[in-house]
Amino acid sequence: MILESHKLKKSYRDKGRLISAVHDVSLRIAAGEVAAFLGPNGAGKTTTIKIIAGLLRPDEGWVRICDRNPHKNQSALKLLGAVLEGNRNLYWRLTPAENLEYFGVLRGLSPRIVQQRSHVLLERFNLAHKAQTIVGALSRGMQQKVAIMVALIHQPRLLLLDEPTLGLDVEATEEVKQLVREIASQGCAILLTTHQLAIAEELADRIAIINQGKVIMEQATHDLIRQFSGSAYQIELEVSLDPARRLKLENLGTDIETETKLRVSNLAALYQVLALLKPLPVLRIQKEEANLTDIFLKLVREQ
Repeated sequence: MILESHKLKKSYRDKGRLISAVHDVSLRIAAGEVAAFLGPNGAGKTTTIKIIAGLLRPDEGWVRICDRNPHKNQSALKLLGAVLEGNRNLYWRLTPAENLEYFGVLRGLSPRIVQQRSHVLLERFNLAHKAQTIVGALSRGMQQKVAIMVALIHQPRLLLLDEPTLGLDVEATEEVKQLVREIASQGCAILLTTHQLAIAEELADRIAIINQGKVIMEQATHDLIRQFSGSAYQIELEVSLDPARRLKLENLGTDIETETKLRVSNLAALYQVLALLKPLPVLRIQKEEANLTDIFLKLVREQ
């Protein structure tokens, strides 16, 4: 296991009151796994991330990165890479090559190793042609890729990614998503925080939702989606229903939403409905499936 946090607790005092920011937060991420850590503003995400990154000490509980405690063993931090504020991690007056050199040496790498790894990263991220362009002159998407490269220069086992696609256009978003998949496929564990829930649903193997300082749900993404999905099917026709078919379908309990759209909530009746529709042309048959946004809002509002 690359990351383990166990029953983390952290409280603050504000005007004489004790405020619990994090309460009993436990997380586990394996090598090659992408875990999305989601929650509304003020839920405790940032506090948890700072504890994992060794920036805050928990009041109770512990963190292990490859079995090392980042609060007691500084070597644990060498196994960690982070993009916590997007492109603000970079020096904008330096080039990508200079940023990689600076941060690589800062993390204890020799200039020769930094040069070798920088070359590989610049080629891999398709930025070799921009290696000597100052970061401030690069596009937002390129800046984000440089920030991720800087986080990877020392080859961490755990990567913390905060809003990696925020503010990017469609093309840059797709490029960053592909990079996240590639990084995970090479064995790096990734903890992803984002308010873009569609991105989390697409990239994450596991979802952890935190609210009011507590993890209220942690589950494999596909299991979570399946748990909240119904068994109904949506059917869309190319032509309008005739009155005779409409009556027969209603007698089977089919919901007629429009002249061309039906909803079959009784799975046992699905094939009867399809038989009644024959030979009308069908455009689409799709099982209703929950999405992460709906699940997130439901869980947070219920709590």
